[in-house]
Amino acid sequence: MKIVIIAPEQIPVPPILGGSVEITILAIAKELSKWHSVSIISRAHPRYPKHSFIDGVHIYRVPTGSPAKYLTNVKKILKKRRFDVLQIDNRPEFVRQIKSMFTKATVSLYLHSLTFVNSPHTSRAETLAGLRKADLIITNSSSLESRLSARFPSMSRKIRVAWLGVDTSRFSPIQKTSHPRAFTLLFAGRLIPRKGIPVLLQAAKLVKSQIAQPVKVMIAGGSPTSKYARQLQSLSRKFGVHAEFLGTVPHRSIHRVFRKADLFICPSQKHESFGLVNVEAMSSGLPVVASKNGGIKEIIEHGRTGLLINQYRNPQAFAEAICSLIMNKPLYLKMKQEARQIALEKFSWRATADRLSHIYESEKALQQDELQNGDYCTATDCHERQDLHERHGTEHGIQPERRQEEPENGGDNDERSNQCCDAILQPLDIVHDWSCFDDDNQSITRTGVFQNLADLCTENDDDEATFDFFSDIGYQRLVDALIYG
Repeated sequence: MKIVIIAPEQIPVPPILGGSVEITILAIAKELSKWHSVSIISRAHPRYPKHSFIDGVHIYRVPTGSPAKYLTNVKKILKKRRFDVLQIDNRPEFVRQIKSMFTKATVSLYLHSLTFVNSPHTSRAETLAGLRKADLIITNSSSLESRLSARFPSMSRKIRVAWLGVDTSRFSPIQKTSHPRAFTLLFAGRLIPRKGIPVLLQAAKLVKSQIAQPVKVMIAGGSPTSKYARQLQSLSRKFGVHAEFLGTVPHRSIHRVFRKADLFICPSQKHESFGLVNVEAMSSGLPVVASKNGGIKEIIEHGRTGLLINQYRNPQAFAEAICSLIMNKPLYLKMKQEARQIALEKFSWRATADRLSHIYESEKALQQDELQNGDYCTATDCHERQDLHERHGTEHGIQPERRQEEPENGGDNDERSNQCCDAILQPLDIVHDWSCFDDDNQSITRTGVFQNLADLCTENDDDEATFDFFSDIGYQRLVDALIYG
């Protein structure tokens, strides 16, 4: 098949520093090119030529600006060529115009989150119009599929799941030196409130009080505002935590950072559609202690490749999980091995490309059958088509498990509003029953920070809440209170 992947207009391919969508696009394209003719259309950048040929993939770069301007330039490239599959990443508003140019081709929308199906990026009407025109909608997790289906029920028949992957050769374990050193906790990602870094820092403080071995925190990632990064550094000093802030690390180098760590911590405070860094950590031989939300639940196998924290707004729950692994070395070493093995088995880019190739080949075969037989696809037919896809995928062992979406509020609002930060700072008892990490109902909030937290908690089912305790503003107030209060 001739496949073209249309990247968003914001970051070039390959990305200069980082961009998970652009990293994903190139990695998948390289694998698909082993069986298909694959091209990428991306934004222009002064460091790149208009056309590159990288590992079997043609990359065409066009001027960018507004999404509309970028799309106009993309169409100029497309109209000169013929394609069997056109994959549009994260831009539902592009689908209608692309489909009108290629009425007989398969046009798919690959969504990496719900961010770009929401205001202010696009309106619901525009999103729905794009979804209707798409032949297929690909999501990177069953969690994202569930949320998208709940929001647009009529589109559920079109949705397929293809997990993301990792370069398992680059993200690989190394033998660490045996001399005594600090046990290193790693966070990698954007320094923004929803990532929960204050939770990690406070958990590290609790761990430090319980473990004789020195504990160190490494934080790799940049912040859109220097003020927030400085406040996180101030918070680490206030807690007496040895924290090393690495700043933005180019993705081409980030694997070296993973190799310096002993445990990866993902304290996300909001829904994560997938969580690529967790797969990179597993491939690097790191167990993961992570919030039990979104697609993270599909990656981390609780008690096998890491520990999932249900009450993920509570630093004490993270601290207990971390301490348990530090103190139980046989279990820790077993999890290291399992994490690497599961990454090799389930989360390679080859597996992602195989899944996508199967989806597209199946869709193309069904379209050709319908054209030859003069069939028209009714709603019932489409449901039967999806059943056929899923049965075929299951037979080949490549259909990601569908999981019922679980509540992800990190605890009841009433309980959160009545708990105080001081309770968390009490000494914790180390336990080895994994269920304890799911049952703690403590909160990191201090009653003096907000008089009525429930009034501020207006979370919705979007990736971003309109305004709530864990919004940028609300979380910023919490950080201020922890530092100065």
